[in-house]
Amino acid sequence: METIKTQAVTFDVGRTLIEPWPSVGEVYAQVAQEHGFEIANAQQIEAQFQQAWADKADFRYTEEGWLGLVIKSFAGILSQDQCAQIFPRLYQRFEQADVWRIHDDVLPTLDDLAGRGFRLAVVSNWDTRLRTLLNELKLMSFFETASISSEVGFTKPSPVLFEHVLKKLGLSGSAVVHVGDSTREDIDGAEGAGITGVLVRRSEGNSIGAISKLTELITLLSEAW
Repeated sequence: METIKTQAVTFDVGRTLIEPWPSVGEVYAQVAQEHGFEIANAQQIEAQFQQAWADKADFRYTEEGWLGLVIKSFAGILSQDQCAQIFPRLYQRFEQADVWRIHDDVLPTLDDLAGRGFRLAVVSNWDTRLRTLLNELKLMSFFETASISSEVGFTKPSPVLFEHVLKKLGLSGSAVVHVGDSTREDIDGAEGAGITGVLVRRSEGNSIGAISKLTELITLLSEAW
């Protein structure tokens, strides 16, 4: 990929900066067990969550929407009423830092970019828990601002979420690069707002048109000032 001149870099959060740890299924199983339910197979819950996540449509990142995903994740294991019983605790758990892992390449990259004077921001499809979570993970201090779908009222790939962060930064799209793991949400969404998108695909190695780790941004980006 050719070197990109930019003034600011925006980042997606889920799977770009952080991921659930040890997995959604493991955390769901732990919370269910805390409520007295016997859970024999966290892997089944994980598989059913991943399928429900892949199948979701027009997801608005509301508590009602998350409850629907929880019910699908526990299909054949817990009833809908039992899912509703454990849901408040589940929702709370994913606001806490210990069920998330920061990818190893994140802090070195943010440190380098911030040290070189790049302005950094977040553009994420997430609910009202994100700011608290980023503070708990000690990541929020890197970012000048955050454009979050639950606050703005639009979800990626809508360009509105990206236009919101451009307004906050006071920059045009040509002065910003967005980094994320989804072609549709991050790359197409960013480009719809005139922002250059950079795709990160850790699991695929050196894919054409993508980076395999965030530290590649250190040599990919150059200062446009």
